[in-house]
Amino acid sequence: MNKTKTKLTKIVLIDDHKLFREGVKRILEFEPSFEVVAEGDDGLSASQIVKEHHPDVVLMDINMPNMNGVQATSDLVKHFPRTRVIILSIHDDESYVTHALKTGAQGYLLKEMDSDSLIEAIKVVSDGGSYLHPKVTHNLVQEYRRLAHENVMGISEYGIEYRKPLHLLTKRECEVLQLLAEGKSNRAVSESLYISEKTVKNHVSNILQKMNVNDRTQAVVSAIRKGWVEVL
Repeated sequence: MNKTKTKLTKIVLIDDHKLFREGVKRILEFEPSFEVVAEGDDGLSASQIVKEHHPDVVLMDINMPNMNGVQATSDLVKHFPRTRVIILSIHDDESYVTHALKTGAQGYLLKEMDSDSLIEAIKVVSDGGSYLHPKVTHNLVQEYRRLAHENVMGISEYGIEYRKPLHLLTKRECEVLQLLAEGKSNRAVSESLYISEKTVKNHVSNILQKMNVNDRTQAVVSAIRKGWVEVL
């Protein structure tokens, strides 16, 4: 009987708090497709560790001595473009998030995250996508909405009439898009709409394809710009 070998996602943890690293490592050990191959306690060690272990994903603390996580991420993106970085932070301010993403990070998680979000983020990022903590997404959307309102105030005459893009998305997909704009995770969307998380993922995939964007953050930003969602 042939058994399909599970492809392991190799992970490196870079964080100067040993207890936090140990807690994250214990969570990841419960996922059979994950393998933590190395750890580090400052940004300066990141490049050497990645060079030695060739991980798929690096979980990078943003505040560390000697070299912070954003600087270390910039270095990794430059020298190891196949390794993808997820920033771990206590900061939900959009300026931190924007700076990290511009530097090349593919994910941004708050340290208050639950284990399901951590696992989902690693899977999404290792598959080539981007992942932001729902609270971070909400803050980014709010800031984008404020700037967009300042820039286009009085220009759009179709904002109300075409608020819901029923010409492109189904009614259910519009509902999912609205909840994504409110910063809800897949689990929260499934609970709000009384559907399974698998169904939510299918809807999100359809939305991304129809809107011709790469990830949910791009979908939400585009929807805000077009007036398809409301963000309170």
